[in-house]
Amino acid sequence: MRNRLYQIIEPAENGDKASQVYDMFMMGTIITSIIPLAFKSSNNLFLWLDIVSVAIFIIDYILRLITADKKLKKSGLSFVLYPITPMAIIDLLSILPSVTVLNNSFKLLKLFRLLRTLKVLRTFKFLRYSKSFEIIANVFKKQKKVLYAVTSLAVAYILISALIIYNVEPDSFNTFFDAIYWATVSLTTVGYGDIYPVSVIGRIVTMMSSILGIAIIALPSGVITAGYLSEISNDNNLEE
Repeated sequence: MRNRLYQIIEPAENGDKASQVYDMFMMGTIITSIIPLAFKSSNNLFLWLDIVSVAIFIIDYILRLITADKKLKKSGLSFVLYPITPMAIIDLLSILPSVTVLNNSFKLLKLFRLLRTLKVLRTFKFLRYSKSFEIIANVFKKQKKVLYAVTSLAVAYILISALIIYNVEPDSFNTFFDAIYWATVSLTTVGYGDIYPVSVIGRIVTMMSSILGIAIIALPSGVITAGYLSEISNDNNLEE
């Protein structure tokens, strides 16, 4: 029975109708649970939506916990290790902010009312039910060395650009954090215009930063796109 339960709560395999229905039901619950976050005010409808959705998430968490050995394949140790896996932590963090709605006697957990936005983590639960997200996860795993190198390059570039502009334009940037902020938005070629250099040298640095930023941002985009197409091709070959 636990084997069948595990098959249902995991992403659906081809032809497993029960698992497909469960996936669709959970995705619908996730969407419903984050609707109240789009409104500043609250009402009884939003309260009940939160109570029902968090009850479903708790049941889902328990089901995954009691079938942890099927997923982690480490016998009894799986039940100890599962709560500290990334997806289990996301599940728990998306549940805790609503615990105070279910029981106001949990005074310590009233602190989570200040962290209402943690409920946004529920959107990450989609990772469990989408085949596309699974493919993207595989791409990141296979290309992690390249992506790590590109990320390191981007961080180094931001820090170096920030140091240069902070010394070139000391009057325009009050703190080093302001310079890091400017370097980040320049790297991504966004440029909000709220902080900008005014000297000729500062503008030259900005132009160079923007041009190099395009090149750095393009690198991971190309790697991820190529890896994604490769994964789709492999997946289609397996199905055939």
